[in-house]
Amino acid sequence: MMAIDPMQTKIIPVSLQKPDMDIINQAAQLIQSGQLVAFPTETVYGLGADAFNAGAVQTIFSVKQRPSSDPLIVHIQNIRELTSVAINIPDSALELADQYWPGPLTLILEKHPDIPLSVTAGGQTIAVRLPAHPIARLLIQQSCCPIAAPSANRFSRPSPTLAQHVFDDLDARISMIIDGGATDIGLESTVLDLTQSPPCILRPGGIILEDLKSSIPDVHMSTRYLDAQNSTHRSPGQLFKHYAPKARLLLFSGDHTDKILTAMEEQIHHLLKNNKTVGVMVTDENAAFFQNKGGTIMKLGSINDLGTVAKKLFACMRTLDSQSMNYILMKMPPEIGLGWALKDRLIRAAYEIINV
Repeated sequence: MMAIDPMQTKIIPVSLQKPDMDIINQAAQLIQSGQLVAFPTETVYGLGADAFNAGAVQTIFSVKQRPSSDPLIVHIQNIRELTSVAINIPDSALELADQYWPGPLTLILEKHPDIPLSVTAGGQTIAVRLPAHPIARLLIQQSCCPIAAPSANRFSRPSPTLAQHVFDDLDARISMIIDGGATDIGLESTVLDLTQSPPCILRPGGIILEDLKSSIPDVHMSTRYLDAQNSTHRSPGQLFKHYAPKARLLLFSGDHTDKILTAMEEQIHHLLKNNKTVGVMVTDENAAFFQNKGGTIMKLGSINDLGTVAKKLFACMRTLDSQSMNYILMKMPPEIGLGWALKDRLIRAAYEIINV
């Protein structure tokens, strides 16, 4: 097996079609020994530790510089394992698990006493999901424990959708990065609180509101964001400042696309006049408008394919950061389907929201 130098994090490629079990087993041994391993899921890359090991869990917070008030998601390998991390599991949880697991849905349930309070930010509820990614599933299986794993990045930075993003943020801070290629969804899971009545979406994500309404007609979405000092978080991804690039993200909102594009053009002109570098993240339909306007254009995909937009969002932010942009401009996405999750991430990543 390959030895790990604790002062240099290794990126180790693993094939999705034929995973190298020697590498998976080595990563599992690191998890079992209390170390941290970054691994791909279908949403974003996760930073994993044994969910029952309080010391290892605490290391996640230290490495990420994450507030202790921000709980972690626990990842399990099958529905049967749910009883090892949660208690008083309602029938609705099992019905949703049967419908959406494995997949990007996280359920908030009552915490099992064996789960350390550091996982749940001191609370009595736990966030849990069963990931669909084959490498994530194998790692949990071979580790013989549920894995607590937030996104594998420095706290408040854009979430990692490539192994290189993890390396850029956490090199020399963790033992191993399993490189399974680009993540499929590119946004974190939907978090659904089943300890409330009616159930509440605390974070929109890969399972869209419209689909959940077909299963839970009275489900509603929370639009409340919390500050880092609040000690009552029930879910990760509720802090107001999150997902932010190094550049200042200016988010343009309004009812008229033409007016928004004109306002963005005027802002580009103003910033360039003041010797600022500017990136523009746009859908394919609006890309031509910004040609020859002086900004660096990053195309996200069609407005009719929000799945592609979601997959590219964080990666485009990181690319523009790597090009030392001072500002990034983007139009607010529509409030439909994955647009809710995109809007959620962008609002919290924004330096300023400009209403046109």
